[in-house]
Amino acid sequence: MGSVFKFKEFEVNQEGCAMKINTDGVLLGSLVEAACPVRILDVGSGTGVIAMMLAQRFPEALVDAIDIDEVAFFRSEENFLKSQFADRMTAYCGDFETLEPSNRYDLIVSNPPFYINTLHNPDQRKRLARHTDLDFFKRLIRFSKERLVEGGTLQLILPADLSDEIKVYTDSEELILTRTVNVQSFSDTEIIRKVLTFSKSENDNKQCSNFVIYHQKGIYSKDYRSVLKPFFLAF
Repeated sequence: MGSVFKFKEFEVNQEGCAMKINTDGVLLGSLVEAACPVRILDVGSGTGVIAMMLAQRFPEALVDAIDIDEVAFFRSEENFLKSQFADRMTAYCGDFETLEPSNRYDLIVSNPPFYINTLHNPDQRKRLARHTDLDFFKRLIRFSKERLVEGGTLQLILPADLSDEIKVYTDSEELILTRTVNVQSFSDTEIIRKVLTFSKSENDNKQCSNFVIYHQKGIYSKDYRSVLKPFFLAF
């Protein structure tokens, strides 16, 4: 894959970024559900691809993106400025807990690093992008509780087993799980990822659905093609 990934309405230069565009990121960007968000935040934004997908999907929204890695920050800022969404997008560099200005958000998203208790990559930047510990999620959930408007949502894509481990943190911050999308490679294989929506407001209409990536080996499912058709040139 070259350093520039071309989508239908924007391009993403990912040269030098520790975490490249991947299936998890584009799935989160396409599966997020929100009703006309005014302001969106992408935490750990990397190349900025999720933020740009959301800027395309929600044309009235202001989109902020933050990453602790300087190369990712500069690359995402460059990508934003070259896009048609430039006047609505802002990139920040640093820890999300120190984010200024202290905006409130209708939607916070993250495709976080999720390799926990495994052998860490010796490359420090790749380690930051790919490895974390449960304290990261504790901090992200607390931050989201503080920064979300009433009725706002935190939406994450996580490995299936990790989604159960963070429940203790969402429960302690009174963020309520309102939607689960179980992601499978094939219809007869195990759940590999979950897209989770947590809300500050109770919702009696809790949703749970399955999403299959491949119809068969090498052939994407109708659902995958449908949600990514607005973005991928191949579809």
